[in-house]
Amino acid sequence: MYYDSIKDLGTRIGSREVSPIDVVEACLRRIAALNPKLNAFITVMDDDAREQARQAEAEIKGGNRRGPLHGIPVAVKDFYDTAGVRTTAGFEHFKDRVPEADAQAVDRLKRSGAIIVGKTNMDALGMATTGLTSCFGPVRNPWNEAYIPGGSSAGSAVAVAAGLCYATIDTDAVGSTRLPAACCGVVGFKGGFDLISTKGILGDEPVDDFIRWMAHAGITTRSASDTALMLNVLSERKGNISLADLEDPATSLRLGIGNNLKSDGEIRHAFDQAVNILRGVGYGLGESAVPVWNPQAGLDTIEADRANVTRDAFADADIILLPTLTSCVPSIEAAANNPDQGVAPENTAFANYYALPAVTVCCGFDSKGMPIGLQIVGKPGGERNILQVAHHYEMSASFGSRHPVP
Repeated sequence: MYYDSIKDLGTRIGSREVSPIDVVEACLRRIAALNPKLNAFITVMDDDAREQARQAEAEIKGGNRRGPLHGIPVAVKDFYDTAGVRTTAGFEHFKDRVPEADAQAVDRLKRSGAIIVGKTNMDALGMATTGLTSCFGPVRNPWNEAYIPGGSSAGSAVAVAAGLCYATIDTDAVGSTRLPAACCGVVGFKGGFDLISTKGILGDEPVDDFIRWMAHAGITTRSASDTALMLNVLSERKGNISLADLEDPATSLRLGIGNNLKSDGEIRHAFDQAVNILRGVGYGLGESAVPVWNPQAGLDTIEADRANVTRDAFADADIILLPTLTSCVPSIEAAANNPDQGVAPENTAFANYYALPAVTVCCGFDSKGMPIGLQIVGKPGGERNILQVAHHYEMSASFGSRHPVP
């Protein structure tokens, strides 16, 4: 049950084969057993989750199923306000902060019938890439506790990878959803700017220009299809992405292999194998330059650069492929000297600057047994396309069936 897809589990809940009460209790037992070791959650909402499960069961029995997320346990990165439940951002100064209202994305989840089981741990104020800087203690990678989980959405990636919940909502400013997803072998997605509301992240706390322009909402799941189901609830745009959309034939999209990327030997080998799998699916493949952003240049031309990115970077491709990380997942010992930026965002931050939709999926494991991520980046408005490519890859590769915890 812990690693069921949202679609399959939702179907069983909707047909009353499985009770949402039993599903929630199973997740809470697993959190109680594994969280002391993994530290994926800052706050576990046991009582709230049980009450939501009882309500979901009653509504479904009464013929009022709200949709595919009704009765599904999910979690929320501790950046998003939750009414009456502390929201800390992993920051000492906010450790007792309790907001009065839900963030807009949280409200959407609740209205869909999803059951929020807790708030996931994160790098303090989302300002690191390792998962080691929370005032509530470091998060541990479930594949090997000696290795970092990535950040800043560390707890979310760990919770999904270890089967503690089925999906999370997150944030991504330079790769904060995609980097930990790659480190933990799950699917990390961010859409274009304003695709999912970020209203209610730490309420009315002021943000600087960097966060205002670069921060996007994110989603962590175990598959592209689960991501689509979450996105259909959270998106501010009209029009859903159906599972049939993801299964459309591959012939219409052109994929560009990033030819100016950085990656070490093991990463490059896994990436090349992933490209060959997509070639076998039937996609046309060429080479493309990954759009470059120099952080030292600042944000003065960001609006013009976003307006021109389709012309400048996607003239010969609909999708650009590249590794998510530049090197293999570092150990905690190796990252100790650089706990803030121990995972380089060189291959991810450009998608935030240009407001491009991007998703990472697992494409293999290194010699230490740690996951490797394939990043799929689309032109503005191309969320459906990147999820279609991710889905076709998942259906042709076998990595999604491997899990770190039985």
